[in-house]
Amino acid sequence: MATHGLRRSHRYGRGAWGAAFLTLASCALYAGAPARAAEAVPYDARAAEVTVSGTRFVDGYGREVVLRGFNVSGETKLAENGGLPFSGVEDARRAARAVRELGGANSVRFLLSWAAAEPTRGTVDEEYLSRATAQMREFLAVGLRVYPDFHQDLFSRYVFDKDSWYSGDGAPRWVVEAGGYPREFCGICAHWGQNITQNRTVKDAMRDFWTNRNGIQDAFLDTAQATMTYLATHLEAPEFAGVAGFDPYNEPYAGQYANGQDGSSWEKGLLWPFYEKFRARMDMAGWRNKPALVEPNMFWNSNLSFMKQPGGLAGVGSLGPRYVFNTHFYDQARMSGFFDLTKAEDGEYSADFQAVRGRSTALDTPAVVSEFGHPLTGTSSDKAPSVLKGLYQALDSGLGGDTWWRNPAAAGPVLSAHQWQWDIYSGRHREAMNDNPRKIRTEGDAWNDEDLSAVRLDDSGAPVLRQDARLVDRLYPSAVAGRTLAFLYEDRSRDAGRTMTWSWIPSFMPESARLVGTERPYGVLVWRSNGSDAAPTELHLPAGFDPATTTVVSDLGTATGPGTTGAIAVAPEPGGTNARRVLLSAAPEGVHVALVSAAPATAEQRAAVQRELVDWLAATGIGRQ
Repeated sequence: MATHGLRRSHRYGRGAWGAAFLTLASCALYAGAPARAAEAVPYDARAAEVTVSGTRFVDGYGREVVLRGFNVSGETKLAENGGLPFSGVEDARRAARAVRELGGANSVRFLLSWAAAEPTRGTVDEEYLSRATAQMREFLAVGLRVYPDFHQDLFSRYVFDKDSWYSGDGAPRWVVEAGGYPREFCGICAHWGQNITQNRTVKDAMRDFWTNRNGIQDAFLDTAQATMTYLATHLEAPEFAGVAGFDPYNEPYAGQYANGQDGSSWEKGLLWPFYEKFRARMDMAGWRNKPALVEPNMFWNSNLSFMKQPGGLAGVGSLGPRYVFNTHFYDQARMSGFFDLTKAEDGEYSADFQAVRGRSTALDTPAVVSEFGHPLTGTSSDKAPSVLKGLYQALDSGLGGDTWWRNPAAAGPVLSAHQWQWDIYSGRHREAMNDNPRKIRTEGDAWNDEDLSAVRLDDSGAPVLRQDARLVDRLYPSAVAGRTLAFLYEDRSRDAGRTMTWSWIPSFMPESARLVGTERPYGVLVWRSNGSDAAPTELHLPAGFDPATTTVVSDLGTATGPGTTGAIAVAPEPGGTNARRVLLSAAPEGVHVALVSAAPATAEQRAAVQRELVDWLAATGIGRQ
């Protein structure tokens, strides 16, 4: 064992001292006290409510929380259900259960419509708020955390003529009518998003919002406060505990910059003051203990150089615990269908998401990537499997698959994120585009020819995935009793029937490599325990992991087919669905590691993998940083 450790230490450049450390670490593992039982804590207000602590979300047990899930839903952008995600509570219930069981979510971004909430100036439609609250309640009921978002794209559907090629959503008709704008025209626009920078009417309307022309920003803030007050008073206290915050405004953009202004100075001079006003309205509405999830200039992290602009809230200083840095990322180059014709590869988006982590650190607040995704039909849809795999990889870790094993300490935090989108009506809409009965849209998302929903209803009316389940229903650390130091998930998702493996276990860990094989998914978590015995560490267990054959190997113990008690256990996710989670016992203070594989293993195999993991962990030095 000592000789074996010395060889690995030399490989990592740590010499004889490293060999001694490895030997001591391994001996300590096998001489340690028996691991304590991992018991699920009740999913009550203490477990559900998340607050901001530095750059992390934490629950009432002090555990680091990662929020993962989907946007619910693009139906809000349409008129057919009155600006609501679903036609009624029953569909909301069906979608909520499915997003838990099929999508592996523990949270959702829930879209709301300003146009539906305030159809007449100064009058908030409480019937709309009542129906929205009832639908939101179905997601809270299955143990999902929720944060609402007043959504807009291209400012408003009422900007566009009935025969226009494009449509928008957001502001009510009265806002557009008060603006007195010229007839909209995008010019040569191959994609709806070009309206943001090319359509004068859209640009003028956006500028007017930020400058509060006709008092429209004040009206929006009034409606937002009324909405938040309604939610705070109509949700029961345990339900309201699961509301994780509020996203004030989707994808903000200046519309038109004043002379000498750029994205960064606009954020500082106009966007940030708006967020401060919104924050004050949250406090008045009873949301004082919940963060505002604030978005920067939408072009700050574009991966098309000619679209990228200064921003990222770089000029506003530290945000602190009352705000969260909330951003989007799409591979616009590949989505275009002509700027990049290749498929994504291992580590493709590491730099893009490290930039998000960098903003989180600089702003001293957590980051949420509240939108990401890729079209599932159309000219670039063949890239969707690799792009989505790459995006999830970069959310989990700031490193490519091979690099992760060599230097896990550089992986960075696991990012919270919500994929666009979860629309059970995908392909079944009946939307009159811009209220034109001659332009009924039924395909895809029924909005500007988009098609990004991960789900649809089958012929029996049951929700089914439109994407590889291995890709979207993922292992992730949903609650860590301490702090995550590194995390890796190899989903083994498919592209045109071919297994994509980007994270191979190194050859000097042969038993670990043999356990995970070449087809079944696996994940590795390294965390520093805070020593608390209040609650265990939890990882969401994808439906593709059969609990009877799932293997967990940790310094805390090992198990194949974990039971409901012991140092390693499997328990239902909160909310009464079939979703499951792995529980790892409340661990002594220090650094720990766990490998979760969908493959079974004998006790001898698990012991060999355990030795390899402990040796690898010590050799990386991650515990000494």
